[in-house]
Amino acid sequence: MRTADLTGLPEGIPEALHDEGIEELYPPQAEAVEAGLTDGESLVAAVPTASGKTLVAELAMLSSVARGVSEPRSDGSEGPPGGSSGGKALYIVPLRALASEKKAEFERWEEYGIDVGVSTGNYESSGEWLSSRDIIVATSEKVDSLVRNNAAWMDQLSCVVADEVHLVNDRHRGPTLEVTLAKLRQLNPSLQVVALSATVGNAGEVADWLDASLVHSDWRPIDLKMGVHYGNAITFDDGSQREVPVGKGDRQTPALVADALEGDGDDDQGSSLVFVNSRRNAESAARRMAGVTEQYITGDERSELAELAAEIRDVSDTETSEDLAKAVAKGAAFHHAGLASEHRTLVEDAFRDRLIKCICATPTLAAGVNTPSRRVVVRDWQRYDGDYGGMKPLDVLEVHQMMGRAGRPGLDPYGEAVLLSKDADSRDELFERYIWADAEDVHSKLAAEPALRTHLLATVASGFAHTREGLLDFLDQTLYATQTDDPGRLEQVTDRVLDYLEVNGFVEFEDQTIRATPIGHTVSRLYLDPMSAAEIIDGLRWADDHRTEKLRELEGETTSTSTSTSRAAESEPDSTAGFQRASDMVADAGGKEGGDSAGDGGDGDDADDFDSDRTYPTTLGLYHLVCRTPDMYQLYLKSGDRDTYTELCYEREPEFLGRVPSEYEDVAFEDWLSALKTARLLEDWSDEVDEDRITERYGVGPGDIRGKVETAEWLLGAAERLASELDLESVYAVREAKMRVQYGVNEELLDLAGVRGVGRKRARRLYEAGVESRADLREADKSRILAALRGRRKTAENILEAAGRKDPSMDEIDESDAPDDAVPDDTGFETAKERSDQQASLGDFE
Repeated sequence: MRTADLTGLPEGIPEALHDEGIEELYPPQAEAVEAGLTDGESLVAAVPTASGKTLVAELAMLSSVARGVSEPRSDGSEGPPGGSSGGKALYIVPLRALASEKKAEFERWEEYGIDVGVSTGNYESSGEWLSSRDIIVATSEKVDSLVRNNAAWMDQLSCVVADEVHLVNDRHRGPTLEVTLAKLRQLNPSLQVVALSATVGNAGEVADWLDASLVHSDWRPIDLKMGVHYGNAITFDDGSQREVPVGKGDRQTPALVADALEGDGDDDQGSSLVFVNSRRNAESAARRMAGVTEQYITGDERSELAELAAEIRDVSDTETSEDLAKAVAKGAAFHHAGLASEHRTLVEDAFRDRLIKCICATPTLAAGVNTPSRRVVVRDWQRYDGDYGGMKPLDVLEVHQMMGRAGRPGLDPYGEAVLLSKDADSRDELFERYIWADAEDVHSKLAAEPALRTHLLATVASGFAHTREGLLDFLDQTLYATQTDDPGRLEQVTDRVLDYLEVNGFVEFEDQTIRATPIGHTVSRLYLDPMSAAEIIDGLRWADDHRTEKLRELEGETTSTSTSTSRAAESEPDSTAGFQRASDMVADAGGKEGGDSAGDGGDGDDADDFDSDRTYPTTLGLYHLVCRTPDMYQLYLKSGDRDTYTELCYEREPEFLGRVPSEYEDVAFEDWLSALKTARLLEDWSDEVDEDRITERYGVGPGDIRGKVETAEWLLGAAERLASELDLESVYAVREAKMRVQYGVNEELLDLAGVRGVGRKRARRLYEAGVESRADLREADKSRILAALRGRRKTAENILEAAGRKDPSMDEIDESDAPDDAVPDDTGFETAKERSDQQASLGDFE
């Protein structure tokens, strides 16, 4: 089918596709159009990677927008492109990185009047600004939150595309995608659903669930040869062989990477993706591959790689960043979830530009990011699984996803995907297990209680169901209901979850009607697991009830008693006035101590009032509270950690918000210590401990630190909201803890760090130079500020403008005019917790 013959698209789109070199549709694309793709028909496209799924999505979305544009307004006129005319498409992706990639790809249609927006964060937002966009790209979690927050434009959707829909099989993300699709279909009964998937065993079952036609194909634009390397050759699935000798004592992977770079005759160099089973293996493999790739880079490439390595070092001051930069300088790289997102983006872009010749990655790289290569080497086809009790073979679908990265359209004549074998028997096993095997079926994971806790509350709170029968009717629209042979199981789990929600005050029953309580509505909008919300609420109430008792313990009974203090006025502090300490927010208003306001059952110290300058709850107590919720992935306890953190647990016991489990409660105590280890990482971060020290101390990467920081910031923001709604004394301490983890600074730097463009490292430099607040930024000598900022004029001007300085210009300002104390010695910086630590930064949050 010729693109020129396509109908139902906005004016100019068929010609634009022709100009891009797309004159003929691929067979799966043509089959999708014939099935009614551009006429609003729902469709499941189960086709291999690189077979044109994105264009299928674009044709569906663009035709959907065109249908909306052509519909007349109530006054009889035709509306312009945009949400106001009713044509709006939603593209759901599994990863934030994919959202940005797809938005950039779709933006080429803006010259034809198609507005594109992306939304991935702020789960409490309704995203009203998206109402003016024609195509919206978002993660499934964000779409779910938009439904919960009653985004008004949701009922304008005419098309939704679910990318990687086979991820309904994932026990973490799958239920959210499944429920979100069910809700969108209920909101818009005529909604066109286009689901894109790798080839799975039961694609027809997924199509039946979505009332969609199925396009199932094994066609690829570039031949993919799958095989196993054994001895000195690759044996492919078509019976052919390719000689790739491996010297005695040498490894197979370097030989395969070098062979791809050699090419075939007139072919250019071929890049390689090497998949391994752990972060450590990815890093060590990249170091080895760098010894291969450096032999194939040109002089110009060497210079470009040196610049790229410098950019990577600028992302973070960690050993991981340095190791990555060293490998990149030689044309290789590693890629895993422990890297900062900036690291991953730089590596992916350079690989697509054919500057980096080889990436050694964990399987996360196979999850949709566009990184095609000439050759894929699946070095490790087993992964450690604690539940399995050892090394577990990967699923066929996961291995096929990795292999599907082989073959670069327009660059490679073919793609090769290779598994590694040490003997003839394992070679035959790999052919049977992966090369000749079909991918597994996908199965709903919705019936698990953790998933249903969240989604049942949201379903009630957002008005999709008001009775038990209504909930079951809604759940009957899910994939789980389509697949299950035991409908009674879902009813049983639903009843248990409803009981839990009622006991914790999130829903209430009146006759047969179920309603979300005010706090239940808040929990749903905050996108919290109700169990996380219950843990946070219990902890904050406990803090109020035991405030005086715990302050006495923290002060060691050394602080004299005085008149009790009480909550300050409920109004928010003036953001232009700078940061106020939590302890300063509690002013004498003639009321009772915060703990006493929670009612009887407190610490019993009402008659013996106690005053302290200490902020309570402490940051560690609050970090530990959010770290023990299901929404925070805790750090594992490694060998020796139990003793270390048991000792710390008893040392810091007065700071915990709740009863410490007994050591004899083995599972509960271990979970408590894991949360403590995670909380200590956050405390180190907010105490300005060197980032490299943190990565070494906790065995994590810079990306892990950022992930923990972002999650803690979100959970503490939710805790602040809950504390405010429940009128709890701890709201101010929570706000301070949230800001400290957000900026990664000690209390005295919060005012400075809150200025746009300052960030962690610059705040410390400015403070040590005598510029201690945003007010100082408005008044201090400019040469002092410029010197503290290492002479970066543009940065200094931007910061001064953000701080509200009337004349931020640094023209004719000479940093050498600054007094000596304006240039602090970085090596002399000290933190509150670690006086010997040099200050460093995870980044300046610019």
